[in-house]
Order: sequence, then C-alpha cells, then structure tokens
Amino acid sequence: MSTLPVVGAAMTLDEVELHRDWLFEKSRDLELQSFVDAEILNGDWAPRAARARRLLDGHDGRLGIHGPFWGFTIASEDPDIRAIVTRRLLQGLDVCAAIGATQMVIHSPYTSWSYNNLDDNAGAREALVERTHMTLRDAVRRAEDIGCTMVIENIEDKDPHIRVALAESFNSPAVAVSIDTGHAHYAHGYTGAPPVDYYVKAAGNRLQHVHLQDADGYADRHWSLGEGSIHWHAVFRALAKLESNPRLIIEIKDKSKIPASSAFLASIGVAQ
Repeated sequence: MSTLPVVGAAMTLDEVELHRDWLFEKSRDLELQSFVDAEILNGDWAPRAARARRLLDGHDGRLGIHGPFWGFTIASEDPDIRAIVTRRLLQGLDVCAAIGATQMVIHSPYTSWSYNNLDDNAGAREALVERTHMTLRDAVRRAEDIGCTMVIENIEDKDPHIRVALAESFNSPAVAVSIDTGHAHYAHGYTGAPPVDYYVKAAGNRLQHVHLQDADGYADRHWSLGEGSIHWHAVFRALAKLESNPRLIIEIKDKSKIPASSAFLASIGVAQ
C-alpha cells in the first residue's frame, strides 16, 4: 500500500441510509449485514436485494456481505447438518449474485478447544479439514462461477496459521482469509494467542478482508476504534506490507460511531 488505505464499514441497509454520504465520499468498501438470518434467506429476499441495488446505485467501492453463520459450524460431524450449512451458504451466494457482491464472510471452524485437542486424537485435524471441504464443495464451485470469494473469519482461533492453511487447501480463488481484530485480541488476552498483527503476518497475501473493531482482550466488544487496547499502529504496519489489498471493514456495535472510528484512524495516520 503506497498511500493510506481507505476504510469501509459493515452495515445493514438501514444503516447505509444513515451513512450513505460517508460511504460514497471516498468510494468506501461495504459489507452488507442484512442477509445473515435464516428467516431472511428462506423467505422472499428479492425486495431487500432490490433496495440494496437502489441504495448503492453509483457506489464504486467493493461490495460484500456477511454470510449466514448462526447456529452452525462449517465442519460439523453430522452429514445432515452439513447439508443445511451448504444450503445456507448457497443461499448467501445467491444474494451475492443478485446484488453484485464479490465477497462473503464465513466463520472459521476452529475453536480454542481445537488448539489443545485436535492432535490428541489421531487424524482429527485432517478429518476437520475433510468435513469442511465436504460442506463447502458446492459453495466453492458456485462462488467461482459468480466471481465471489468466501473469506474465512477467525472466531476463537488461537493459532493464526491453521485457518490460512485451511483456505489454501482449497486451491481456489474463491476461498481466502479474513481477520477480525477484536476476535484476535480476545484470543490474545484470554487464551494466550499472539497479538493481532501476528494474525495479519500469518495470513499474508491470502488476507482479503479485515473486520476492524476495538476491544480489551476480554470479550468480543465491537467498540469504536480507539476505545480499546488494540495496537493499531502495529496492525497497520503489518497490513502495509501486503499486496492483496484486503477490504478494511469497520464492524462496531454503535454504528453511529462509524465516522468517528474512521476519523480516529486518520488522526493516528494509518488510514482514511
């Protein structure tokens, strides 16, 4: 990155209405979070997609969505559950095709339990990867067909490398890596994982998406940037070394503070 990166944000359609000027002023990237729930995906979401297209008419930033994730893992041992998860992901990709989104966030199957226990059972690590492939197989093909990339976000991941290896195992441009800074900071503070910038370094150019949220290392706070204890200069120094140009998405609970979060990054000279 030769110039300061431009950050975007994660928002619902209602929040896009409120922050449309901020979003459009620098062609900021957007992650829509209005297509996560099963009730929406199982229903008639076409009017919601049409509203997205209207609101984003003339928007030049990159568009993605947060995919479904409630109540499941992409590495379930139960084949019936895997079938439901596959269906949900395909529904999410149908939304992407309808609104022109080129990225969909999905959640890592790794937990803090995994870190200590996968190697205690012969073949468990390989079996988890195999189950993930079975779940994602059809979704990867669909994503390739529509030019969309599924980015795997760290949730409880203590090892910053293992999820990168999982993404690479697909050998597909449709699977890449996401980092949530607050999740990584929680893992650092609570489970002894490395600090956030190490997650960036481990991902390297496989990294295509970042959730920017601040936290204290105790819980998944989603505070406005500058309100927690994440070392942002270290994070952005690591990001500056990448060539993959990941989408930098502010994802905070109080959406009214999105412009303030962006302003904070500008005030410390790391982003705009």
